[in-house]
Amino acid sequence: MRFMFVGDSMTIGRAGDFTWRYRMWQHLEASLGAPYRVVGPSTGLYDAAADAPVSYDYAAPDFPVEARGHLAAWGEGWCHLAPRIRAAVAAQRADVLLVSLGLIDLGFYTDSDSAALNARTFVAEARAANPRIRMVLLPVIPNVRAVTDAAFAAEVERFNELLAKAVANLDEPTSPLLLASHPPTYDLADDTYDGTHPAPSGEHKLAAAFADAMHEAWGLGGRYRYEPAAAVS
Repeated sequence: MRFMFVGDSMTIGRAGDFTWRYRMWQHLEASLGAPYRVVGPSTGLYDAAADAPVSYDYAAPDFPVEARGHLAAWGEGWCHLAPRIRAAVAAQRADVLLVSLGLIDLGFYTDSDSAALNARTFVAEARAANPRIRMVLLPVIPNVRAVTDAAFAAEVERFNELLAKAVANLDEPTSPLLLASHPPTYDLADDTYDGTHPAPSGEHKLAAAFADAMHEAWGLGGRYRYEPAAAVS
């Protein structure tokens, strides 16, 4: 089974981060009980000074290079990745996509309706490369802009509703879709370092959202073992 992480800045991470991808790798190692690979065309982190994904300064020295693969980029969303996902799935032979997108679309590029259409295109394009692919999609999670900008908060809420409808409408037995749940106790002060990007505890909670969805719906792995006291590292 070949997993590919797909996302924006919260998924690629920046230099010095653990990333929620690392937390998910730890979970898969501990609980999957079957051969798997993490795949993706990139392995780097975003470097702010270079404004490019050229850093390999992960906070966890035990995160192996072969598990760092991803299709994620700082500042990209559904509108950027929908045209690229078919080629990436084909090249990486991905079986499961773990997708966290939407905040960038709504913040800079599109409205909720257009973002939802791009999400549907993304699903169709991924299936064109692998008709049996599985996908877990995360709604837009709490962020600081939604706290201070009522219009943006309304767009986030509407997009999440449209995404839920798309998952329900597009789910197929041969290519199942899951909508991951919002982390139930996601706190911007504790779980992010800037109101948007996950701090260590937030990384654990994002990984848990995906892990628990796969466990409950597909029986993949176990439930995520998240210990708040240990989440700082």
